[in-house]
Amino acid sequence: QAHATAMSYRIRPYQDTDLEAIKGITLVGFAGVSLDHALEEKLGGELAGHDWRWRKARHIDDDVVAHAEGIFVAEAEGEVLGYISSVIDREVGRGRIPNLAVAASARRHGIGRALIEHALDYFRNENLTYAVIETMETNPIGQTLYPAPGFQEIARQVHYAQRL
Repeated sequence: QAHATAMSYRIRPYQDTDLEAIKGITLVGFAGVSLDHALEEKLGGELAGHDWRWRKARHIDDDVVAHAEGIFVAEAEGEVLGYISSVIDREVGRGRIPNLAVAASARRHGIGRALIEHALDYFRNENLTYAVIETMETNPIGQTLYPAPGFQEIARQVHYAQRL
């Protein structure tokens, strides 16, 4: 499961006790590469009294509510090293990966790629037709990681915002 520098870990289903750990990994991993962070940078500070970290952490809560059974966690010796979330839309045959993050200390061991492959296998087992994932232009890791297991760039989107 791991690349050149061997790291022993397993991928298992999400448990409620993982929530704080995956939020922590998310907040470190998405600094500078999330839409929430970019909004704050461009619009000048907190929005509605909350910083980007608070908004991004809510995405994880949303993932749990939307499809907790589609969240998978990489762990070693009880420590959460990373996770991937997924959402299924059976009507259109689509599996979507809203969030993926690996702890800084566990990067470059193939965990992100293994989590993606795990989610893709999950989608295949659910008889879905296709899978989607997205990344920001400011995320060079996503731009190299996602094509590796076969994702193709389909389109680019421009986000606009203004303070009211």
